[in-house]
Order: sequence, then structure tokens, then C-alpha cells
Amino acid sequence: MDPTAKLAKALFKNSGNPKLAWQLFKRILSSPPSPAHAPCIARSLPIVSRILVRARMLPEIDHLRALILSSCPAQSRPSSLVSLVKLLARSGLPAAAVSHFKSLRARFPDDPPPGLVYNLLIRACLRENRVDDVLWLYRDMVVAGLSPETYTFNLLIDVLCEVGRLSDARNLFEKMPKRGCRPNEYSFGILVRGYCRARLTGQGLELLNEMKSSGIAPNNVVYNTLISSLCREGMTDEAEKLVERMRGDGLSPDIVTFNSRISALCAAGKVLEASRIFRDMLTDQELGLPEPNTVTYNLMLQGFCKEGMWEEAKTLGDTMKRKGELMKLESYNIQLLGLIRKGNLLEAQSIINEMIESGVEPSIYTYNIVIDGLCKNGMLSDARTVMHSMQSSGVSPDTISYSTLAQGYCSKGKMREARNILQEMMKSGCFPNNYTSNFLLHSLWKEGKTSEAEKLLQKMNERGYGLDTVTCNIVIHGLCLRGELDKAMEIVSGMWSHGSAALGNLGNSFIGLVDNANDCNKCSPDLISYSTVISGLCKAGRVEEAKKMFAEMMSRKIRPDSVIYDSFVYALCKEGKLSSTFRVLKDMEKKGCSRRLQTYNSLILGLGRKKQIFEIYGLLDEMKERGIPPNVCTFNNFIRCLCEGGRINDAPSILDEMIEKGVFPNITTFKILIRAFCKAGDFGLAQEMFEIALNICGHKEPLYSLLFNELLAGKEIEAAEELFKAAINRHFDLGDFLSNHLINILCNEGKIDDASGILNRMIDSGYGIDPASFMPVIDGLRHKGNKKEADQLAERMMDIVSNEKVAASKERTIHRKPDIHNKYNWQSIVQRDDGSRTVSRTLKDIQKGWGQGSIPIEIRAVYVFSIFNSSFFVQIRNLFDCSSAPYRILKREETMIVEMLGSAVAHSLMNILRQLSEFSSLSF
Repeated sequence: MDPTAKLAKALFKNSGNPKLAWQLFKRILSSPPSPAHAPCIARSLPIVSRILVRARMLPEIDHLRALILSSCPAQSRPSSLVSLVKLLARSGLPAAAVSHFKSLRARFPDDPPPGLVYNLLIRACLRENRVDDVLWLYRDMVVAGLSPETYTFNLLIDVLCEVGRLSDARNLFEKMPKRGCRPNEYSFGILVRGYCRARLTGQGLELLNEMKSSGIAPNNVVYNTLISSLCREGMTDEAEKLVERMRGDGLSPDIVTFNSRISALCAAGKVLEASRIFRDMLTDQELGLPEPNTVTYNLMLQGFCKEGMWEEAKTLGDTMKRKGELMKLESYNIQLLGLIRKGNLLEAQSIINEMIESGVEPSIYTYNIVIDGLCKNGMLSDARTVMHSMQSSGVSPDTISYSTLAQGYCSKGKMREARNILQEMMKSGCFPNNYTSNFLLHSLWKEGKTSEAEKLLQKMNERGYGLDTVTCNIVIHGLCLRGELDKAMEIVSGMWSHGSAALGNLGNSFIGLVDNANDCNKCSPDLISYSTVISGLCKAGRVEEAKKMFAEMMSRKIRPDSVIYDSFVYALCKEGKLSSTFRVLKDMEKKGCSRRLQTYNSLILGLGRKKQIFEIYGLLDEMKERGIPPNVCTFNNFIRCLCEGGRINDAPSILDEMIEKGVFPNITTFKILIRAFCKAGDFGLAQEMFEIALNICGHKEPLYSLLFNELLAGKEIEAAEELFKAAINRHFDLGDFLSNHLINILCNEGKIDDASGILNRMIDSGYGIDPASFMPVIDGLRHKGNKKEADQLAERMMDIVSNEKVAASKERTIHRKPDIHNKYNWQSIVQRDDGSRTVSRTLKDIQKGWGQGSIPIEIRAVYVFSIFNSSFFVQIRNLFDCSSAPYRILKREETMIVEMLGSAVAHSLMNILRQLSEFSSLSF
């Protein structure tokens, strides 16, 4: 066997090992020249070229080019390089093909390749959207003196239309005759399609007329393109006329024509018009109309589902199932997606069961539809079950499956579960995309888990997710929420020069988190970046700094929107600077930004603070003229303005207006009204508002606590007492109720039995009660001679204190969540000051024996210790920090305790403290 055939065979044999094949080829080239050397290279060159290109070994291909130039015969070098370029272009490597072609043209400027090579390169670059390379190839073709063919022009017109350069495409189209090329039907069709994509259908129609005048008969493709575009733009009558014109030109509208019309009409929401065409296709086939195919049915099914026409969709689906071959996987997916969007999950489940029974295996897209629907409805455990089901069916979850489930957990604040999903995702070989990572990052900032957000940011950077502007904006928003506005401003400014690397300035914990090699041009601040910071500054009252950020934004050619202006309007109205506010509004209108609902709400708030009620009515009229309906916030601001402006009697009419307009009042609405009427002394009308509020908002604790406290302040004791009893019966959290004040008032008025009844009712309902509430009642019972009752109440008090000690112990050992009603504990009790006079009176009671010694001295000591924070206890608390055991510290001050409480009480108190010192949770 000759050496040439031997080398060819060796290369073929090692084509699966491209590196070894390349070494063999280089060895042959490096061998001493011989008569068989040139034929050997010529025969092996195409083989090794294909091996290297198939393996994408670009550095070796560059080396091969150098070897061709140095080792091949001079006359064969251009053709060898052209062959390499063609091979690269056909193999989907246009960048390398153009690079080698440019080298070829520089080396052999007077020996241009044929036009077919240019066409091949242009087509390859078009597939990769390499517009600059396409235009360079055309210019080089002209320089080389080659006349582009019609095919070449068509390719160039196509790429110019794809990038939106329609005027350039039209100019090139008109130059074709000058270059010796006559436009054909494809030239016209490409340009018509370009005009239609740009919603310039009118110019497309003009081109159709020009096409006919040039003697070129339009084909179905040109007509279908124009008909579809007219339908998308809502010009259905013109589309019908074009169909008739199409028939007049001897062309029969085909299934593509009708499907184009139906698709465009459904996309535009004109499903009834599409349905009419579909019905004609079903019934008028004798007139030559094409019979609907699977695509037609699916288009109509999708249109019905999109518009919520569920009965029509179900009927059509049943028809498709009867015909058998029409109901395929895509059809089931369309039905499924429609039902999920409707929220009809049970029927969606039946569709999946029906698919399986019909032998149609659900795809990954099918399962993802269901998972997405379940997550959006908060049914996360069901979504997890569906994922397990798909895995058991042999369908592996993809990035979308995992990402959807992770985002579902994030939206519910279940960050641990979301992270578990992401870990499972990466173990299975899927990796979260930027959107998923950013969603998780946003959720962590929102939950206040900043350290975890920092770790995620670091992982995103390490795994090369390419931190983008969205990522930076999430961090900026998180910093603004934390009040770190200066740091947020630094990042925005740094992004202009450093891109996402500006995140490295977040502090020591963020140093090195971001790779400086990231492309900063892809990560510049945008409108959201500035809007976030400006809003934060305005809310913090730093309006002047917000103005500077606004000026910087404008200098960077970022146009403001209504949201940014609203931030300034709100801040200035809040400060009462109405003149500055209206200057902002004037500039807002100059920039073409419309006033929004938020704008008017802020203005109403600002005018109300200036008591300019008449101007508020004018704003409401302006809102009506502009078609901006007020919301509950608008009415709340107005009602507040009326109440604060002394026009409280006008407020109920606004409440009636709200209900008439379908804007339902909320708790804030009624709190404003109740507080205002109570302040005016009209408790009857306040209670009337309260009753209305209960009917509209339901029995809410804030409504009860507000009216109760206002009634107490207004000396409406009986009404307050009844309301408080009702609150106890409803098991409200009584933390905002001034219950101590009610008990003191009842005791002062001599209504000891009422006060005792309230205490016992609270105890029976499971409430933890402030021990200070017991003392006036026990004193009152004792003074009335009800010693037994007083003792029983004291015992109940001590049971509460004892239960709290046990609960504290259990909470320390098993982390049990405390009872929401048990609000008073040792920490809150000992840090309260109930007044030195009460302390003095209590100490005297203890010294006398407090009921002639019927209560053990330990109980008396605990009682004193529990409910008072007198100057003595302030001194004690200052002696040690909260983490120390109280007994060890107080032991050193036992002399002082004896002096203040007496030896017996001090001894009992120290014994109790010794026992309590076991609980490190006890703190002062």
C-alpha cells in the first residue's frame, strides 16, 4: 500500500481520537520531502480538516491553516483554504469561518473565491445573527468585483429586515436591477414579511401592487403574510378583501391562509370572528374551503381557553376526541393550561387521567403546567407530589420544574424548603437560571435573611451565573429596606464603572463576592435602580439627596417615570411643601409622565394637612375627568382631612359615597371615624360607626381595643366594661386594651364586685394577667370585709405566677411557644414602675401581716417582687447584667435588702431568688 493510502487509512482509523489523528498528520508534514509528499498531503488534508472541525479544535484548525500556507504547493493553497472555510461554515462555526476567510482574502487579494462561497458564508452568519459579518461579506464581494446574484441579495435583504433596518433593505432591493439582478418572488416576499413584522402592512400592500406591475405573480406565501398581518392589526375587513383578491389572481386560499387568519384573530382576542371562519370551514367545503386540520382545531381551542370561553372549549374538545386523531398531546396541554389558569384543579386532574387512559403520555411540559398551577394556588405539597409522580413515570424534572417549585416556596416565605429544592435540583444535573436565583435572592432580602442572601450571591458569582442589573437591583432594594441608603447609593454609582463588581463594596462580608471580570456593560443602573434609591431617600426625608440622584439619572439619559415623581410628591406633601410639590407636578407633565392614583392620594394628604378642603374636592373632580377611580386609600385620606379640618359631620357622607362606588371601607377607615367622633365627645355616633365596621370588616381586635380605650378616656365606663367583656368572650389578644385602667376606675368608684368579676372571667378564659391588676381588687375586697374572697383571688394570682415559672422552665428545655394570652411574665413585670406610693402601701401591708398572717410570707414576698419596680429594684437591677444569676449578685447586697424590706420578708425573698436562679431566662 502506498504512503498516501496508508496515511488516509490511519487518519480514518483514528477519527474517533482527533488528538491522535492530528499528531499523525503533523508527523507526516514534518518528515523529509519526497515525491509522494505532496499527494499525501493533498489526500489527507480534507480528512484531517473534517476531524478537527467535528471536534471543534479551533486552535489546531488555526495551526492547520498555517501548515497549509507553509507546506502545500503554492497553486493549491487558496483552494485548500477555501475548502476549510466552507467546511467551517457548513459545520455551524461562522465566526471561525469568517475569520479564516478574512485571512484568506488578505493573503490572496487578487484571487477572490466564487460567489457561492460568499453565499454560503452569508447564510451561515444569518443563522447566528452575525449581522456585521454579513455586511462585511457583501462589501468585500463588491470590492472583489463579483456581481451578487439574486440569491445573495435575498439573503442580505432578509438579514436587514431581521434587524429592523427596513429602509436599508428597501434601498438594497431597489439597487438589484443596477447590479444586473432582477428581484424575484422571493425578494418581494422577504421584504413584505419585513414590513408586516414591523406593523407596516400598508407598505407591504404597496409592494404587492408593485410586484404585480413588475410582471411577477404573487404566491400564496405573500398573500398569507399580508392577510395574517391585517388580522393582527384588527383590519379584518381589509383581510377579507385581500382573500377575495387572492382568488381573483387565480390562487386558492389554502389551510395556511385560514389558519393564519384564525391565529391572528385569536391572538387579538377576536375569538368570535375566528370561530365564524372555523365554522365556515366545517360547513362550506363544497365551496372549496379547506378542511380544518389539527393546527386549526388547536388554534380555536387555545383561543377559547384564553378568553375564558370554557363551554365552547369543552364542546370543541369533545368533538376532537370523537374524531380520534385530532386530540393529541398538544391539545391536552392547551386544555390543561386553560383549566389551570381558571383555577379548576380538579378538572385538570381529570384531564391528566384521561390522557393516560387514552394512551397519551404526559410530557415534561404537561407536568410543568400542573406544578405551576398548584404553586400559584399555594398547594405546594400537592406540587411536590406531582413531581414525585412524574419521576416515578420515568419523566425527569427539568430546570423549569424545580425552579417553579422553588419559587412557590419562596412566595410563601418557606426559604428552607426552597433551598432544599435547589440542592436537589443541582444533584440531578439541573442548574437554576438567573431568574430563579434572583427570585430566591429577592425572597431572602424580603425575609430579612441578609447573611443567607450574601451566601447565595457568592454562590451565584462562583458558578458563573453572570450577576446582572436585576441582581444588583435586588441588593439595592434590600439595602434600602434595611435603611442602608448610603451603601445603596454607592452601588448605583459604582455600577457605571464596575458593573456588578460594585456589589463588592457592600462591606467586609461582601468583599470578594463578585468577580471583577464580569462584563460591566451588561450591568449598568437602570430606571428601577434609581427609582428604588430615590424612593428610599424620600421616605427617609432626605429629599435634597434624592434630587441629586435624580439629576445624576437625567445626566445619564435615563428618562424618569411617574413612579419616581410620585416619590417626590409624597415626600414633599408629607413635609407640607405644597409649592415645591406643584413645581414637581409641572416638571412631571413636561416629561410626559401622567398623574397616577398614587399622585392624587399624596396630594390629598398634603392639602388636608393645610386644611385646604375645597382644593381636595377639585382634585376628586379632576380624577373623575381623567378616568382615575379613587381607591380606599384616597377616601381614607379625604376622611382624615375632613376630621382633622373640623368638618367631622361631612365624613359619614363620604363613607356612603365609598360604598356606592363599590370601594369597601377597611379597618383604617373606621378607626379614623371612631377616633374622631370620640374626640368630639359624640360616643353614640362612634358606637354606630363601630357597629357598621363590624358588619363590613368583621369582629376585629383593633376595632374593639380602639373603641374601648376611647370610651375609657371619655369616662364612658359602663359601655367600656361591656365592650371589654365582649372582647374576652371572643378571646382577643388584650395587649392593646387598657384593662388595668378599667379595673382601677371600677375600684375607685366602689364597683369591687365588677372588677373582681372581670379578673375571674379573664382567668377562666386562660388569659395571663398583670399581677398589678389584682392589688386594688384585693384591697377593695379586704376593706369590704370579704376576706375569704380576697384570699381566694390572691391564691389565683399566685397560681398564675407559679404557672409562668413552670412555663418558663419548659420553654427553656423544649422551646415551647408561650401562650399568646400569657402576655405578662417576669421580665415585663420587674421592669415596670407602678409608683412609689403603691410600693410603700404594699410594704406596709406585708409588715402588718397582710390579712393578719393568713397569707404565707413567701407569697407576700413574691407578690412584692412580681409587681413592683420601685427605686429599690432599680438599684438592684443596676448591680448586674441580664445574663447573671440574680441570687448570687443579690446575696452580696443582703444587708440593703434587709434594711428595705425587713428581715423576715428579705429572708423569704432570698430563698425564692435562690430557687429562681436556676432559670437563666430570669432577667432584670
